[in-house]
Amino acid sequence: MLEEKLYMKIKNGVGRAIADFDLIEEGDRIAVAVSGGKDSYALLHILESLRKRAPIRYELLAINIDSGYPGYRADIIEEHLARHGFAYHMEKTEHYQIIQEKRRPGSSYCSICARLKRGALYVLAKQFKCNKLALGHHMDDFIETLLLNQFFVGSLKAMAAKMLADNGETTVIRPLVYVPEKDIIPFAKGNGYPVVCCKCPACGVADLQRKKMKELLSSLEKDNPHVKRSMLRALSNVQPRYLLDPNLRRN
Repeated sequence: MLEEKLYMKIKNGVGRAIADFDLIEEGDRIAVAVSGGKDSYALLHILESLRKRAPIRYELLAINIDSGYPGYRADIIEEHLARHGFAYHMEKTEHYQIIQEKRRPGSSYCSICARLKRGALYVLAKQFKCNKLALGHHMDDFIETLLLNQFFVGSLKAMAAKMLADNGETTVIRPLVYVPEKDIIPFAKGNGYPVVCCKCPACGVADLQRKKMKELLSSLEKDNPHVKRSMLRALSNVQPRYLLDPNLRRN
């Protein structure tokens, strides 16, 4: 019963995002990045469920990037994809070796690893004739990124639900924008998704700054349980007149 309720809640959230942002259109071929984490599994299964009943035709291709970290169990992910009948591609890379050579001492693995993975996903999307790339960022990711940029970068930006990638060819979509992480966790557990750690040295250790944002939001939720949804709505209710960017004033 709980799994069915969560399924409907997440499915409805994804469906609303697709409608609000025109994420999926007739004839789309969508590469879905599947890392082995709970979010990407949930995204893939929900998109497939919607695809079967959609009034339009679109295709899905699950793509996994193996960065080459020792002990990474890509075989577990592949077995899951095959067992559920997904079209998929497993890409083995030498990203770990590149990171070892290029990373500055004391710097984060995550930033350089993310750039390498994203570049590989763009190349594979083009190779397999996918016009869109679906990523598993959920509501919390959007809000935490907004706060991180405000507090530590000095910019007012988060993520886009739909945007043209830097390569000018692939459209990146994030259908989980309306789905909170607190719903994905029990949904993934209830469905027995075989979560796989990437096995990088930072795996399982939350980024310190992002962890602080999670703690801040958790504290705010005690007084206002709807604070995350309010912040997400704020991203769709921008009033440039009351901001300080001179470029906006000129417009």
